[in-house]
Amino acid sequence: MIRVLLADDHTILRTGLRAILERHGEIQVVGEASDGREAIHHMEDDHPDVVVMDIAMPTLSGIEAARQISAKHPEVAIIFLSMHFDESYVLRALKAGARAYLLKDSAESDLISAIHAVSEGKAFFSPAVSRVLMDDYLRQMQQRGVEDSYELLTTREREILQLLAEGKSNKDIARLLDLSLYTVETHRSNLLEKLNLHSVPELILYAVRKGIIS
Repeated sequence: MIRVLLADDHTILRTGLRAILERHGEIQVVGEASDGREAIHHMEDDHPDVVVMDIAMPTLSGIEAARQISAKHPEVAIIFLSMHFDESYVLRALKAGARAYLLKDSAESDLISAIHAVSEGKAFFSPAVSRVLMDDYLRQMQQRGVEDSYELLTTREREILQLLAEGKSNKDIARLLDLSLYTVETHRSNLLEKLNLHSVPELILYAVRKGIIS
């Protein structure tokens, strides 16, 4: 059973989400919050596995609430369900600790898929968000007149890029690929340098743009 907390300042939306989720026997809605501060308080009482929240909420924004929840409860997966789909919002959400980002007009199946994905430690983005990120990336490449930096990566670096984007730690990757931790860390540093990326959230966005993860 996946325990879910819903956080959105619109009662009608929370009611609709609860009805959708409770049609699935493996998902249980354990609480609702109308703002970010209330969501944080619910963590101690409801012990959710997944938090589905909006970005724009009164009292405390979803971004700040996610940051505090991730710091205190790193085992809890956070999904943002928002009307905003530009890259800056997605990157802020990832930096705050989110593992999934969906638009509010997403299909019901996308939300269910996202909940299952983040509960398994994976990332998930609604198809619309992925398309926007990919289009923006291609447009930037054309404007800059440069070739795709992905082609600079070795086969091993591409493997590690995908595993990092899927939420695997350096230790996980070392075990999966039968490599030393030092070797994985070296590959990770090299690929970030080649792609001009500076953090895992940026790497995840890059992987979504490239269609490496969904």
